[in-house]
Order: sequence, then C-alpha cells, then structure tokens
Amino acid sequence: MKDYQREFIEFALANDVLKFGSFTLKSGRVSPYFFNAGLFNSGKTLGAIGRFYAAALVDAGFKYDVLFGPAYKGIPLVCATALSLSTEHNLEAPFAFNRKEKKDHGEGGNIVGTPLSGQIVVVDDVITAGTAINESIGIIKDNGAALAGVLVAVDRAEVAPDGSGKSAIQAVEEKNNVPVRAIISMDNIVEYMEEKGTYTEELKLMREYKAQYGIKQ
Repeated sequence: MKDYQREFIEFALANDVLKFGSFTLKSGRVSPYFFNAGLFNSGKTLGAIGRFYAAALVDAGFKYDVLFGPAYKGIPLVCATALSLSTEHNLEAPFAFNRKEKKDHGEGGNIVGTPLSGQIVVVDDVITAGTAINESIGIIKDNGAALAGVLVAVDRAEVAPDGSGKSAIQAVEEKNNVPVRAIISMDNIVEYMEEKGTYTEELKLMREYKAQYGIKQ
C-alpha cells in the first residue's frame, strides 16, 4: 500500500466518508463497510480529494490528453484533480465535463471545458452497475475521442450480482479493453485495519464478506 492510499483511508475515516458497521446495499447484500463520496462536500475535503485523485492518476501512469468528469458527481472531482495535478505535480491537465441537458444557445452542445479529443481518462467516484461509465464512453466516442482509462475512488472488488463472477470494474475493463484504477481497494482497507490492530471485530466481518463476495484474484 502506498502512502497516499493510507492517507486517503485515514482522511475518509476522519470525515465519515468511510464507515464500518452494517449497511444494506442496492444489491441487497449487507456490507460491513460503506463509502459515501457525497460527503466530500466542502472546500477542505474537495481540496484533499483532488490531491488523492492526482496522486493515484500519476501512480497509474495513464497517458491522456483530456480528463473527463461525468455529470454530476464527476464534475467537482475532475476539477479538483486537474487543479492538484497543476499545483502538486506541475502537470497541465485539460479537463471537461458534460451537461445532462444539451444546450441549444450560446456555444451549444453538451460538453463544457476542453473539447474531447485524443485520449480521455474518466474521473468518477465509483463504478457499480457500469451504466454510468457506459454513458460516458458513448459521449467520448460521439466526440471522436478514445477512452484511455478510468479512475475512481474505491474498488470494492466484489462480484456483481449478475452471476458473471466478475466485478463491475472487471466487466468494464474487459468490455472496453482499458484499465480501471482506484485510489484504494477493499484489500487496502483490510491491510490498513490489520496495521492498526484495533479493528478486531470489524476486520473479522470484512474478511467474511470478502470470502463470500470477493472476486477471485
């Protein structure tokens, strides 16, 4: 586990973005942890999340021309990431996001920011069913650009409820032949808990959940 990943987990815990307990997911599964990226909702937390996304993007080694943040959650994330790439890494990162409703006056269109061309990396919070990322890929292709990769906050690394035996992230990777990277995965969270040594009961539940639903490496 890299330093930025450990710091991200600590930051998420401190801001109640990452919680341990009992949480019923949309799939009906009862998860021993929950990650709510919607709580990155202040200047302080947004500045920090930008630094973590930027560190993960550099670590992933993606080659890109433009960063794309899908409306709506991806918009502040891509802005914060581009800002941090500039201030922390001295890297210029053109970015864009989409409108949900196409504008028919002024400059028109549904893309705001840098025109989508060349290699595009999508910056978003999570990939669950894959529906949202498929919409983003459609937008990128419609603009004559190519998907180079996807960056999200967390990889739950659990099999989808569709019986495929694959996670949502694995399905996106295989379908589009592109890498999907996350700032942290469930394994990183488990590793952090083991390092701390104070999460005995929570760690037991995490391991049981992984044994039941985790993807086969």
